[in-house]
Amino acid sequence: MTSLPKAVLYYSESNCWSDATMIALAEKGYTSDELDKKIVDISKGENLILPYLRINIKGTVPTLVVPFQDSLSGDVESRYKALSDPKAIIDFLDEARGSVSRTRTTSTAPAPALRPATVAYSAVTTALREILHSEEVSPDRLALLNARDEESLKTLAITKEPILKGIQQTLVQCLADADAGTIQASEKVKSFWRQKLSDTEELLQVLQAADKETESLNETARKEREEFLQKAKTIWQVTVKETCVKVNQDIIGPYVLGDQFSVADISLGSWLRMMVQLAGATATDDDGVQKLEAYIGGGLSLDKLTVFWAQVKERASWKTL
Repeated sequence: MTSLPKAVLYYSESNCWSDATMIALAEKGYTSDELDKKIVDISKGENLILPYLRINIKGTVPTLVVPFQDSLSGDVESRYKALSDPKAIIDFLDEARGSVSRTRTTSTAPAPALRPATVAYSAVTTALREILHSEEVSPDRLALLNARDEESLKTLAITKEPILKGIQQTLVQCLADADAGTIQASEKVKSFWRQKLSDTEELLQVLQAADKETESLNETARKEREEFLQKAKTIWQVTVKETCVKVNQDIIGPYVLGDQFSVADISLGSWLRMMVQLAGATATDDDGVQKLEAYIGGGLSLDKLTVFWAQVKERASWKTL
């Protein structure tokens, strides 16, 4: 008997939007045999190698590869499409399992609808998700800019320098293999690799000098450090602060849309979870939001987010992470 094609989720551990897809899977009651999961080690640049770029040219995680509806049988050739937008992945997981879905499912668990119940709530959800999923406040980006003075820069270098070196090594090897003809990469892919390598090495230069006193740095290195620290301060004390204030104002409470847990809460919960951790708290701390307020500074008060945090961290889906 020919087995039916299954979806494949490519994800990374400790990645904000990978976590969001895991929460969606748990909330919708998917069973472990309904899709395959494959870990992508972004600390080694596995999301940047050619096989992965063939399914997601942006090199981001997560990616969900799903069979087309008309190939969900054992007697036809399977055809697939790849979803790389985390919002689209979560929406697909919501719609693919429910009382009116046409896809095969082996789970008997409840599958509550996660999409907003009204047009007005849909508009609120779309606006909120666009804010949280923007590159400006991406937890992955913020994790690399999580230092505002020389001491915190030293701490950041300890954890991030080895990861960036691993990514650098992967990119250098990819470009060398492409130039030697060992692998066949398009100019678009090679340009992508070169830009990623340039960005990685620019950040590495700052982190590799983190243990040196500013006075001992040459003029170029000193300027690079000053620019990095100023950029980090601005994004945390201005951009992140404004985002938190905006989100805190817009949610109804206790969840984004009131009592209904929705796709908006999956995005907000996953983003807030990572922000709290970047602020030095854990995903289970009762005072996680208060620690985030103190970390951002400026007398920030996030009352609705505090209530939201208390609710969302007690959900079973949250605890599966």
